[in-house]
Amino acid sequence: MKTPYLFILTLMLCIFSTYSFAHQLSTSYITLNSKNDNDTNKKQYTGTWQINIADLEHDVPLDLDKNGQISWAEIKAKRSSINNFITENLNITQNEQACPLTSEGIYQLDNHFNQPYLVIPLMFSCNGNETISLSYSAFFKTDANHKSIVNINGVSRVFNINEAQQTFSFEKSSYLSTFNQYVYQGVLHIWIGIDHILFLIALLLTCVLKRSDKTWQGISSKKQIIKHTAWIVTAFTLAHSITLTATAMNLVSPNSRWVELGIAISVLFAALNNVWPLVLRLGWLTFAFGLLHGMGFASVLGELGLSNDYQLLSILAFNLGVEIGQLSILLIALPLLIYVRNYTWYKKWLMPMGSVAIAIIALQWSIERF
Repeated sequence: MKTPYLFILTLMLCIFSTYSFAHQLSTSYITLNSKNDNDTNKKQYTGTWQINIADLEHDVPLDLDKNGQISWAEIKAKRSSINNFITENLNITQNEQACPLTSEGIYQLDNHFNQPYLVIPLMFSCNGNETISLSYSAFFKTDANHKSIVNINGVSRVFNINEAQQTFSFEKSSYLSTFNQYVYQGVLHIWIGIDHILFLIALLLTCVLKRSDKTWQGISSKKQIIKHTAWIVTAFTLAHSITLTATAMNLVSPNSRWVELGIAISVLFAALNNVWPLVLRLGWLTFAFGLLHGMGFASVLGELGLSNDYQLLSILAFNLGVEIGQLSILLIALPLLIYVRNYTWYKKWLMPMGSVAIAIIALQWSIERF
């Protein structure tokens, strides 16, 4: 097989390998708040663990009648198994002493990114305001990309397969630790936010090309390519920075369902526009779509939680992390695209086929999110 076609096949496989991740990777959410119990001189923690029902099904078989549908009655019937799952995968200690965890109370339903979640009540007690440690092991065996966003008294941590045990200290955090934490989360989100990545790639695929006589031709001037790309990236950055900040500060409160649908449509349009060009000057269009993506970033930041001590700093740091993640993708992709821009196989095969693959994925997301 000739090298260009092997390159095309490899890229197509890479694109379709992201398909199964859609927008939201496997994620659970643990939220806890505490109050002093004067009778026992202990601090009592209460809250919830929200688990995607599809994830829970992998460890606790819920579809008892095997009809492909999980009913509320089936969930209630498996409560004992769910309780065992909780105690096996979530452990809290303080000074190497276990803080017994219980899950008594009423189950509820919620949704994140249009996926049904089971809301499980949690409760445990520990001594005073001392540091507590939480160990988390759920779902890593079935999905190495799973993560849990844990917020205790406004202190947030993200648990993944490499960081399955973390401590929570409730003393006032420092500027530097808050800044580092939220920059890291911003970078992490852009790297795992497949829809944001595909939107950026769809735009970059034609940043090295120009339309002439109804065909795509490579732009000869690298300076012009960099200038054109800088304008596109700046428009996207400015737009999502505005809405990320406004949404995180509750200045606007968009419906997350329509935001996610809008993001999917933006990816679909950007990809199809490469194949059947309707808009050649993408700056203002990228700005408009960037406003939607900023609201999507803000929804993740909202679930992560803002620092109680430095709310504005955490917003700015998260936004900076998003920019760093975005620029890292750009620094990898753009030199490669500049190198291949004049090859016929890129202009006639790789760019259109890659765009169609992205469009197919985005169309499926649009249907799922509608």
